[in-house]
Amino acid sequence: MTPAHPALDRRRFLQLGGAAAAVTALGLAPVGRLLARAGLPHGRVEGYGPLAPVADLATGLPLLMLPAGFRYRSFGWTGTPMADGLATPSHHDGMGVVHAEGDRLVLVRNHECDGTRANFAPGPLSYDPAADGGTTTLVVDAATGELREARASLSGTLRNCAGGITPWGSWLSCEEAVLDAGPGTLFGRELRMDKPHGFVFEVPLHGAASAEPLHAMGQRLHEAAVVHAASGDVFLTEDNDPVAGFYRFEPAVKGELGRGGRLWMLKARGAPDLRRGRRVGERFAVEWVPVDEPLRGFGPEGQPDGNVGQGLANGGSAFLRLEGCYAAGDTIWFTSTSGGDAGAGQVWAYDAADASLRLAYESPAQETLYYPDNVVLSPRGGLLLCQDSYRREPQSLFGLDAEGGLFEFARNATRLDGLHGFSGDFSHSEWAGACFSPDGRWLFVNLYTPGFTVAITGPWRRGLV
Repeated sequence: MTPAHPALDRRRFLQLGGAAAAVTALGLAPVGRLLARAGLPHGRVEGYGPLAPVADLATGLPLLMLPAGFRYRSFGWTGTPMADGLATPSHHDGMGVVHAEGDRLVLVRNHECDGTRANFAPGPLSYDPAADGGTTTLVVDAATGELREARASLSGTLRNCAGGITPWGSWLSCEEAVLDAGPGTLFGRELRMDKPHGFVFEVPLHGAASAEPLHAMGQRLHEAAVVHAASGDVFLTEDNDPVAGFYRFEPAVKGELGRGGRLWMLKARGAPDLRRGRRVGERFAVEWVPVDEPLRGFGPEGQPDGNVGQGLANGGSAFLRLEGCYAAGDTIWFTSTSGGDAGAGQVWAYDAADASLRLAYESPAQETLYYPDNVVLSPRGGLLLCQDSYRREPQSLFGLDAEGGLFEFARNATRLDGLHGFSGDFSHSEWAGACFSPDGRWLFVNLYTPGFTVAITGPWRRGLV
């Protein structure tokens, strides 16, 4: 087998480490045999080395396993009081650093609540009083990684999953649920919403969100939304199974998303189906086909596939469960959580400069990498992937280094006995919302349940994460 060499970031990533070899080819190469002797799973490299339990600087508990020299601090636990007197909502999901100035870092964090609880911040912050999702805004000390302040910044939304930062210092929070006003069903539960759901909301740096959906971006199972700074276009993923689309929103006015625009879906020339049967390193020329009715969230069978159905009918390409998305220069990274021949996950890279798409990585087996979700590019050049698998086993953060090597960076080891009212084994809970401080010193990331944020720092190395 001839190794493929996918370019993980044709302008930045390759400068750090050269072309990335296809992980599926490592098993036949000398380095693959060496790794097998070292006891690593097929397709894995050493990275920062073995993991060991590390005590949290805030609670003293060994919540995480990390490489030698790394340390962390937890904060923002579910139920703890915020500066506005409200309790921190649960289900910590997507997150981003929207502003950095002096010793202050400002983050916005999603809460993927699913309509079964009370609205956590009723009033002007709230879009729909019947919904319980939203966002919180955090101010963190850039020197110590400690939380200074937290407050609610958007409420009354539903299943705020991922999102993305904007170049003008706001956060795009995305609803991963499609419901119309009135009675509806979500994951087999009967709900009654006062307003329709399945939209993107913008949360500003200062003050509260307007709580008005950005309708022109479509009504669907939104996951992430990131801005390509040069064009102002927004690229969006869709977490739908068995078919999903990758979208581009072209605003009518750059930087003013509320003024409308056009919604497009990606078409890879000659490749109508990208879910299976693709080769790492394979590259496609891209066109964009219209989604003429963005507010048609439901298809003819009553499923939340109205947007993707329109795109497919116009020639768009099918993906599977698109989740994390991150913009780095002209490269838009995004993950397909269960895509690929092994159904274990893919990482795609879209080049906005030459309108091309490349399969950058595909997991060859569940034992190598299973279900990558949120993704972020480190200032040091490596990609960081958050795991969210259905397997009842400890979930991990994985790095994809500048030479295409996959390694385990952190493992969830959270077991609690009454802390903040939580008891039990939470090590199988997903990681979400990974983001770095602009100087690269801090990695912020969430543990979805019971719901808390950690700030991780340590002996970072160029080319890893």
